[in-house]
Amino acid sequence: MNTEQIKSEIRKSIEDLPEGVLLELLEYLRQLNSAKSDEIELSRHLSRILKEDRNLIRRLAK
Repeated sequence: MNTEQIKSEIRKSIEDLPEGVLLELLEYLRQLNSAKSDEIELSRHLSRILKEDRNLIRRLAK
């Protein structure tokens, strides 16, 4: 996918989101824009770990 295709898919994905979710998404995007590249990379790694270990996290929370 090229950049324009990705942006188009993002636009389609957010069309039906409720206003509250859109506000949260906007805030998140603003944080991404102001973050340093190493902070963004760290966030991406953490997100991947959380997705991969979702079941483990649930068990630990109990």
